[in-house]
Amino acid sequence: MKISVIVSTYNAEAWLEKVLIGYSNQTYKDFELIIADDGSRPSTKALIDSYAQNYPVPVRHLWHEDLGYRRQEILNVAIIEAVHEYILMTDGDCIPRKDFVEVHAKYAQKGRFLSGGYCKLSMKTSEAITKEDILEERCFDVKWLKSQDKLGFSQTLKLSTDGVLATILDTVTPTTPSFNNCNSSGFRDDMIAINGYDERMKYGGPDREFGERLENYGVKGLQIRHKAICLHLDHARGYKTPESLAANLAIRKDVRDNKIVWTPYGIIKGEKPA
Repeated sequence: MKISVIVSTYNAEAWLEKVLIGYSNQTYKDFELIIADDGSRPSTKALIDSYAQNYPVPVRHLWHEDLGYRRQEILNVAIIEAVHEYILMTDGDCIPRKDFVEVHAKYAQKGRFLSGGYCKLSMKTSEAITKEDILEERCFDVKWLKSQDKLGFSQTLKLSTDGVLATILDTVTPTTPSFNNCNSSGFRDDMIAINGYDERMKYGGPDREFGERLENYGVKGLQIRHKAICLHLDHARGYKTPESLAANLAIRKDVRDNKIVWTPYGIIKGEKPA
């Protein structure tokens, strides 16, 4: 299984560097790393270039001009540019545990997308994590994290379980599997079949809508929230507005009510070719 890991980012070099360190430390090496950049400043490119020179897997930087929040557009470009059959979507504020890509490769299966979650950290802990903490896996240790700041019960549970118990928890969890851009994966052909992300959508659920169209297409979610572990670094969300949330909810309702598969606002603009 060859995988294209797509990491979205925007003007967050300190967090992106920690993520790059995490992907340099993976047990599974058969992947490429694509940074889908929604118009970051030149220092982001400089950071990526400095790591790409001596990185254990191929690294590519896809960038478009900063014209406001257009993450879904650059993600659609990344889907088309991905060279491998399987795509793992994540964010530039999510540090992967060393078995992160391996878990997605292990559980990938036709007719499914994998639905993971994240362990949310406070700003204090996010800032405290160093390169050595990532490479030596200290930052995934519950005791170490609690020595930095408080850690919620859900985060503690995810970080404390593995093997059979993690599988049991993923089976019995009341949380419905959904496509979450921080930690989800699926086959590239399925993503192209639904025409990628709906580019009308701003912050607040475009990845969920993407997953709902995958479901309508017949690709069902499989829960791996206790197996595929990543740490979510804290940050502000200045792009979150009531207007964008309301518009996105209306689009998602239409998708669910009418079992929509293809968006005319995706990779291809317009109706699905005959």
